[in-house]
Amino acid sequence: MNEITVTIIDREGESHELVAPTDMSMNIMEVCKAYELPVRGECGGMAMCATCQCYLESETDLPEQSDDELDMLDQAFFVNDSSRLGCQIQITEEINGIVLRLAPEE
Repeated sequence: MNEITVTIIDREGESHELVAPTDMSMNIMEVCKAYELPVRGECGGMAMCATCQCYLESETDLPEQSDDELDMLDQAFFVNDSSRLGCQIQITEEINGIVLRLAPEE
């Protein structure tokens, strides 16, 4: 099984280094939930709630945001230029070493 390392900074500023499989079609939200980090993901990963919003803190190149992701972020709180929805970031070898910070809760 291929794995990558993902660093998630929680809302208290604590850094968590997570190991994520690249062969299970998972996304950042699902990995955070698997490690019991405080990500709600209420819509189940459909880019319809923004409860998995995070901030990209590394120089990792990510795919362009979809219209659905951009529309949801337009309605979310605490959005900044580095905001992404965790459910829209797929676990692939290309994001190995990514650093993300969880956005504040509403």
